[in-house]
Amino acid sequence: QLQLVESGGGSVQPGGSLRLSCAASTSNLRFYDIGWFRQAPGKEREGVSCISSRGGRSKYADSVKGRFTISRDNDRNTVYLQMNGLKPEDTAVYYCRPRTDYDWCFREYEYDQWGRGTQVTVSS
Repeated sequence: QLQLVESGGGSVQPGGSLRLSCAASTSNLRFYDIGWFRQAPGKEREGVSCISSRGGRSKYADSVKGRFTISRDNDRNTVYLQMNGLKPEDTAVYYCRPRTDYDWCFREYEYDQWGRGTQVTVSS
């Protein structure tokens, strides 16, 4: 499976912004849809956003619509998640995963290799 590394997390105050990056070591990223997921303490992992392989389609969980923007730069083998208007409930570890079926982008698979992710903490 395509190896991805998440970065860009940190600690911010409510209302702040962060930009997460999901980087691949190969140009094969361009062939995959990419989904962002997050897992808050004590909660199940959930899908946050997804972007199609060429960037023409994107979708968001209702909880982040209007605040998060997903984008990609296939020349840089990177997908981004711009997070604005952060809320304490956005606190979680964020992960990105490659997908081959955009319609099922938020589905989790047994073969998913969840890395370390990147921690986002929103608190005052």
